[in-house]
Amino acid sequence: MLSTSKATTILPVKDMDRARGFYEKSLGLTPAGPMEEGSFLFSDDGHNGIELMLKPESGPSGNTELSFEVEDIAMELGALESQGVRFEDYDLPGLKTVNHIAEHDGLKAAWFTDTEGNILCLHQVLT
Repeated sequence: MLSTSKATTILPVKDMDRARGFYEKSLGLTPAGPMEEGSFLFSDDGHNGIELMLKPESGPSGNTELSFEVEDIAMELGALESQGVRFEDYDLPGLKTVNHIAEHDGLKAAWFTDTEGNILCLHQVLT
């Protein structure tokens, strides 16, 4: 029933200008414009989007908030690094990154944070 519904991920931000700059310039997302006072939408297709919501007192959840599926994770990672995005490395039981990329259960994944501390991910489905 909801599989064809419009979906928007809402991320809390403390500094809207800083966050907008990161999503637009570093990640290359298409700005759709303000939604209401204190929020801003990025959407390329008008059906799915990322909304930044000004929440000065809130903090990130500590979990991955959003994952972008990509065809070539190494290429995308390199392109984002050239825009100043810094990727995380992990060495945990069941999760170890090599050159910022973890491989597990048919996926490759790499994590980074936005300027507000929200954890974002790139993932590639392996065939």
